[in-house]
Amino acid sequence: MARSKDNLRSGFTTGSCAAAATKGALSALVHQREFREATIRLPAGPVVTFALHSCGFNAREGWGSVIKDAGDDPDVTHAAEICSQVAWNARGGVHFLLGAGVGLVTRKGLPVPPGEPAINPVPRAMIAEAVDEILAEAGVVGTGVDVEISVPGGEALARKTFNPRLGIVGGISILGTTGIVVPYSTEAWLASVLQGIDVAVAQDCRHLILTVGASGERFARHVFDLPDVAFVQIGPFFGPALRHAARAGVERVSLLAMVGKLAKFAAGNESVHSQDSSQDFGFLAAVARAAGADDDQVRLVLASNTAQEASDLLDIAFHDLICRKAWEFGRSLSAASYDLEVYLTYRNGKVQGKHPR
Repeated sequence: MARSKDNLRSGFTTGSCAAAATKGALSALVHQREFREATIRLPAGPVVTFALHSCGFNAREGWGSVIKDAGDDPDVTHAAEICSQVAWNARGGVHFLLGAGVGLVTRKGLPVPPGEPAINPVPRAMIAEAVDEILAEAGVVGTGVDVEISVPGGEALARKTFNPRLGIVGGISILGTTGIVVPYSTEAWLASVLQGIDVAVAQDCRHLILTVGASGERFARHVFDLPDVAFVQIGPFFGPALRHAARAGVERVSLLAMVGKLAKFAAGNESVHSQDSSQDFGFLAAVARAAGADDDQVRLVLASNTAQEASDLLDIAFHDLICRKAWEFGRSLSAASYDLEVYLTYRNGKVQGKHPR
């Protein structure tokens, strides 16, 4: 696969691997012989040939598998075996069956309805295209195909993903929109965050608790007595999460973060990822001054190495004002469509600041 400008090698999504495995499996069933490779067109455009890790057939079924290559991306599914087993059906069309290691959707709000295997719409379309191509080439008409995607070890892999939080049980999801994995891309991470919001709303949750990660969520659970689905870990995606909450029809959002991330957001950065934004100590100094800090304190803020170091120099007036600045920016992103409250938390979980009070 191609390398990026940073010399990082791209890879392929689980959806691409599933489509290639299915094409190999159906080719084996139709032609009653084994194949070593399968060629598919990715949604992004390129035509790619995948080596088949396994391929076999009998009179009723065909099967094939592809070893996922995620390139240089630290993907938990890298090197996983993506398997497909196909069989004829009399109903017509392509029908997806739940295979071991692929998750079962149990909640509303996801791209796939409850009761279905967690194979997202684009991979489903890719698999259906591969099936249609083989049937057309072989002149097969009036017969449908059952497709069962499975992933050995998928249940264990899923515990390292957001699937359990999203109500996808028993395995991983088969994902992808372009068919290509871009190394260190945050696209899939952001998609999981937004899906978490959608799932919560679909469960009639109107009050969301947004935290950066697991430690913030643990503290938030001591503050808010709400169902698990109400707690969404948004990572660095403050702006996208608050915007999406507005689109989803949420009525109340509580945002909790430590000062390092919250100060970046308060300064007007929608993403607080280190690749997207840096700490603005001039902004922190201006907030400190507005909160009543003297000249010596302002100089110390400007000389600080971290936002936490600066925050430790100051009192509740500064902490509350940081929350207010974050609240104002958050309200502008959400068009004030829901009640927003912002909490500044400390390492020990203590609330240092809040707005509104």
